[in-house]
Amino acid sequence: MDSHRQHRSSARRAYLAAGAATAAATCVAGAQLSFTSAVAAPRAVSPASASFLSGSIASSAPQQTSGISTATGAVAAVVLATGAAAARRNRGRAAACQRHAEEGERVYSIADQVARFERAKKEDNRRYLDIGSVYDGSFLKGKRLFITGGNRGLGLLTVQQAVKDGAKCVVACRGSSKELDALGDDVQVITGVDVQSTESVKKMAEQIEGGPLDYAINNAGYFMEAAETLSSLDDKEELKQIDICALGPLRVTSALHGAGLLKGGKVIIITSQAGSVEWRFTQNAGEGGDYGHHMSRAACNIAGALMSEELKGEGIPITMLHPGFNRTDMTAKYSDIWDKEGAVPPEEGAMRVLYEVGNVSMETTGKCINCEDGLQIPW
Repeated sequence: MDSHRQHRSSARRAYLAAGAATAAATCVAGAQLSFTSAVAAPRAVSPASASFLSGSIASSAPQQTSGISTATGAVAAVVLATGAAAARRNRGRAAACQRHAEEGERVYSIADQVARFERAKKEDNRRYLDIGSVYDGSFLKGKRLFITGGNRGLGLLTVQQAVKDGAKCVVACRGSSKELDALGDDVQVITGVDVQSTESVKKMAEQIEGGPLDYAINNAGYFMEAAETLSSLDDKEELKQIDICALGPLRVTSALHGAGLLKGGKVIIITSQAGSVEWRFTQNAGEGGDYGHHMSRAACNIAGALMSEELKGEGIPITMLHPGFNRTDMTAKYSDIWDKEGAVPPEEGAMRVLYEVGNVSMETTGKCINCEDGLQIPW
């Protein structure tokens, strides 16, 4: 605290000695320091730092502007207000980070998949290790749930579980399957849907029966089979992955919103931790690779973040979910590490997804959540 007081005192003396220009620079630097401090240490902010971040610029403004001419003071006041606004914007984040640090609350998931799985076993984390023991899908009873790519894989199992929980589902897909058709009247199946086509998804939205949706899950995805390195790039496959995994959810959400089907609803995007830039330095350390896959998921996540801001005023949350490591056809290329990294059967993966779907709210909008442990994945 003493060092912070000395810093503010020095800033005031410099201001009075050098005039309004120095004051402006001091205030801008203070605002930048507040922002940088809040972002650089999001998980552990000391009480002293939090106090400094919480408005020292605003509280010292009257002393700083004393003795300045009216015109110069007006300019300084604008700069001071800007600095104070920056401090206020970060006050909530700093306070939250301080609370997490003091309470030992975990905010972010662990990038190292093996370490994450081992920690769950050490702590006997039933939510991670045995989702069936904590899952309660009663929140879905009587709700309308829409999902793309629900004809097979994780999407199909999500639909089957949702129907079991009492939901009325709308499935958009290229073609149906016997397992999907077996669900009967509880599911409206819309076939011929191509998420790579704006015209196709608009036509899809026009066919949805029953009015607004409670949950809209963008699940359709694509992962090229071949491994990709700098010596084996496939730009056509890269663009296909981006088109399906990033533009797909954007097109579908736009079509549903334009048709008035998201009023009072919640939007979920099934994405991947593969889109986290920070985690690449752990999971892809020293090797890189799979460029199209990672680029498509990073693009997907930024689209979700932007949509969350655009729809915030309407009270429609957009939350990204990493489904976790599931033993599906899409991850079969990694079957040699399924056991080591705790990959689960898709039936459990579906419950993990729906468990987090039940937690989606305006508090989670714009965030990417790991369905394995319910913690955030950093960008």
